[in-house]
Amino acid sequence: MPEQDLSFALGSPRFSDTRLATLAADQGVLAAWKQAFSDGRPAADVLSGVTGRFAVAVQMADGRCVLAVDRFSIDSLCYRIDDGQLRFAPRADALADDARTLDPQAIFDYLYFHVIPSPRTIFQGVQRLPAGHVAVFEAGRLSVEPYWVPTFSEDSRESFPVLAEEFRGVLRSAVAGQLDGSKAACFLSGGTDSSTVAGMIGLVGERPAASYSIGFDAEGYDEMEYARLAARHFKTDHHEYYVSPADLVASIPAVAAHYDQPFGNSSALPAYYCAKMARDDGVSHILAGDGGDELFGGNTRYAKQTVFDWYGRIPGVLRRGLLEPVSDLAAVQKIPLVKKGASYVNQAKVPMPDRLMTYNLLFHLGLQDVLTPQMLAAVNIDGPAQQQRALWPQAKTGNLVNRMLAFDWRYTLADCDLPKVVGTTGLAGLSVGFPMLDDELLAFSERLRPDFKLKGLRLRWFFKEALRGFLPDEIITKKKQGFGLPFGVWTARHDGLKALAGRSLHGLADRGIVRREFVESLLNERLSQHAGYFGEMIWILMMLEQWLAAKAPNYRLA
Repeated sequence: MPEQDLSFALGSPRFSDTRLATLAADQGVLAAWKQAFSDGRPAADVLSGVTGRFAVAVQMADGRCVLAVDRFSIDSLCYRIDDGQLRFAPRADALADDARTLDPQAIFDYLYFHVIPSPRTIFQGVQRLPAGHVAVFEAGRLSVEPYWVPTFSEDSRESFPVLAEEFRGVLRSAVAGQLDGSKAACFLSGGTDSSTVAGMIGLVGERPAASYSIGFDAEGYDEMEYARLAARHFKTDHHEYYVSPADLVASIPAVAAHYDQPFGNSSALPAYYCAKMARDDGVSHILAGDGGDELFGGNTRYAKQTVFDWYGRIPGVLRRGLLEPVSDLAAVQKIPLVKKGASYVNQAKVPMPDRLMTYNLLFHLGLQDVLTPQMLAAVNIDGPAQQQRALWPQAKTGNLVNRMLAFDWRYTLADCDLPKVVGTTGLAGLSVGFPMLDDELLAFSERLRPDFKLKGLRLRWFFKEALRGFLPDEIITKKKQGFGLPFGVWTARHDGLKALAGRSLHGLADRGIVRREFVESLLNERLSQHAGYFGEMIWILMMLEQWLAAKAPNYRLA
């Protein structure tokens, strides 16, 4: 056993074993974890009896080290092996040192996903434990395995009224369980999830929620009217802040540098200002609505991919003998109506999950045009797709919608949206809770009929119908938007923001990562042509350079 015990435990796990629950209450969570892993059972079996939010690293008396994170990896856990010893920490950068070099493949993965999905990190040799996984280090050898795999029960015939009543009770309990006794507060975008959380706080708390919303003075991006509608409906103590281009210039470097590796989710900036506003108002703990779309079928891609999946029902002889050959003909592209049909066929014949990334921004812009020859030579351009193909079949389900949900639990929630909220609230000085990711709600989602999640092509049908009369009708029927950031529009018009973007992108060119010709074209031509679309790529590149400038200023691609 190492001379110094560096064990730690984050979060609030719930132990089904009453003996461990009592030990956690009396001596602390870490004592309960150590007892649990010393009982002789495989670590994966131990974790099957633990729910809630947690990240734990335990050094055992017998020399073993056990690392584990919850089903969504709300708190991250990273590790590396040096000279036969396992080192671990909540952040990847805590395990980096002067000798540690950056991983070009991780940079490529970032440009592909806009985040770096686990288990890779930006630092060579440093890994991040994936959601729902456990790692055991023993006798110099490390084994990593999932202790939980999404498993769906798809033949339930429970009636809607029975399920709706149960769901409302579980949801109410989930929100109550995330309040810590301090001032009850929540983010409020005006969407279904945040509005539900705001309303439930009013039901279970001593008083209505304090709600916090962000707006943008940009046409098509501001949905403050829905936040105000929800605030009035639930009588919340409502607060608003309008983010400006000057705010972005002032805060982008700090937000980028706060993360332990490059992070490109553009809603991190508005989330930070929303959390900062709450902190300035005396809030110490805030609830977020993340997870509802991914548990109950609320993302538009679920309907879109279902439409593409219908193609597979056409007899194979007709597909391969007529539709696919015709769709490949050049002449077809000149006939508008037929062109749409050919586009449908060409996309539908791409197998999942590759079809989800058909419009990937990096590939759509052209790898050879975006990246330098030395960058392309240093990476496996098929690496992200290979990882996704390996993960895609793991969920235990025979239904496309459920498989997409499970896929999003890893890539959308664990690797993107949750780090965004945890990171920005942490930077603002708040803790955050996620009632939509409550284990009982997760279990409810796993046994809810697929056609209740996506009814025909109606997104999250059950969730909305079960809360009809609780939520305002206008919010139930509104289109999803969230904290979308008008970065491209503002960059085209605001000199300070455009200057920051320009310095950042030219910095990446100096490092040998992106082609200078592409940077010039992006900033001086394409941005003015389609600010929203090309602004997304500028944002991704800018946040990468801002992180490198703060954490690895001397990095150059060899």
